[in-house]
Amino acid sequence: MKFKSAYWMLWIFPLILGLWGCSGNKEARVGRLFEDYRGNRPGAAVMIIKDGHPLLVKVYGMANLEKKIPVTRAANFRLASVTKEFTAMGILMLIERGKLSLSTTLGELFPECPEYCQKITIDQLLHHTSGLPAYEEIIPDTTKKQVKDRDVLALLMRQDSTFFPPGRAYRYSNTGYAVLAMVIEKISGDSYADFVRQNIFTPLGMTGTVAYEKGISTVPNRAYGYTVDGDSISRTDQSTYSAVLGDGGIYSSVNDMFKWDQALYGNQLLSFQMQSYAFTPQLAHYGCGWRIDRYKGHRRIHHTGSTMGFRNVIQRFPDDHFTVIILTNRKAPGVAPLAEKLVDWYLL
Repeated sequence: MKFKSAYWMLWIFPLILGLWGCSGNKEARVGRLFEDYRGNRPGAAVMIIKDGHPLLVKVYGMANLEKKIPVTRAANFRLASVTKEFTAMGILMLIERGKLSLSTTLGELFPECPEYCQKITIDQLLHHTSGLPAYEEIIPDTTKKQVKDRDVLALLMRQDSTFFPPGRAYRYSNTGYAVLAMVIEKISGDSYADFVRQNIFTPLGMTGTVAYEKGISTVPNRAYGYTVDGDSISRTDQSTYSAVLGDGGIYSSVNDMFKWDQALYGNQLLSFQMQSYAFTPQLAHYGCGWRIDRYKGHRRIHHTGSTMGFRNVIQRFPDDHFTVIILTNRKAPGVAPLAEKLVDWYLL
């Protein structure tokens, strides 16, 4: 009996060491991958989720360089365009409640809007097929104050054409999602920030997540944005566009994004039928607030966020119950390639 026990240990112990070594090697590679985010530099928060559990969580660098506050799992980064998935969720929730439809037009919602955009539908706004001009390109050069969603809508009232007939082509549009934020306000009677808090963040327990409005709300555990240029680091946290909420104004952490990711496997917010619609690609492989494609044979639902001082990404592989989230508080570089490295190492 002792001989069998010893034999079993001789067999299993090297296997345990081997598995530990593989895990250790992966984590060491992750550390090297994020080397430039370590120390007294703008940082990063990284989470890999597998089968409903955080498989790996790493934090690097500083959330606030001036006050020497490090990045933690609870640090809230400006999500930039990752915000669009929350705006789309809000619209789809209103549709499912019978308050709105995919075929509802801007003319029905805002009768004062000019002829050129009267027939643009909610569906076209969600999928970036409206053809609306980019608000970044039509803001007067003399603008000094931050632009808000309602200002984007007002700017559209002074335009006279779209890039193409609505529904005919794809053109990624921050304008469309700023308008969708105003649709949420028009239909719900709540501010955009209140609506997403009451209908998405609070039900999911995303207690640190906020659609930030200066002078109205605060961002707990806030990570500030920076630009890194060699050895020079400067705070570049806000731009003229940073107050537009619907296309990029939500702040969140990897802790809260974990809750968001897991909610998308259930039907707490939306029916499975409506979620299926949201995750069905249309022109240019875009769904409702999500890019949808395949990565090395695996179905992928993902989005990046890029703005003044922040670069972020979420890549979900729902068939594999696998997700990578990377949040950073620096203007560059993009982090989608880093996410794909993690997918290669931990999923494939």
